[in-house]
Amino acid sequence: MRFLAGLFSFLTLAVLLAAAWFALRPPPMPRPEALTGPVTRIVVEKAARRMTVYVGDKAARVWPIALGFTPTGAKDRQGDGRTPEGRFRIDRRNAASAYHLSLGIDYPRPEDRQRARMAGVSPGGDIFFHGQPNGRPEGEVLAYDWTAGCIALSDAQIAELFAATPIGAEVEIRP
Repeated sequence: MRFLAGLFSFLTLAVLLAAAWFALRPPPMPRPEALTGPVTRIVVEKAARRMTVYVGDKAARVWPIALGFTPTGAKDRQGDGRTPEGRFRIDRRNAASAYHLSLGIDYPRPEDRQRARMAGVSPGGDIFFHGQPNGRPEGEVLAYDWTAGCIALSDAQIAELFAATPIGAEVEIRP
């Protein structure tokens, strides 16, 4: 009889704990609605490793990012591993990218070419917003600065951005 009383007490306690856990757990985060686009502006804050995507004047998404392997400072030359800084525009789309999907920016601008010419170096180019390298396990995200100067997102994020961002969208990359 004692055994049954102990078992009943244990089961009662387990049920109460489970009910408390369900009652006190935080509510699930609602899934954001898909970007209804078009994306009008993208702001990258390099130091914060953060990107804000705007639809009209409204911040629609804030995502963590990875940058070039030498992220501090503005891009100076090809191979420096830096992400450029300044104001740009989306100027190309690549659905067959080696990094899931990609959106290119109009770097180098004329002033970047001039600066590089005066220094006797190549300004570099092919700066993109892109996903993870193709062939990586689904959902895996490299959690460090690893690009050659691009801005890397998760594959799900670049897919959403790619679908809603037109050629000509503004891009601002801040230090």
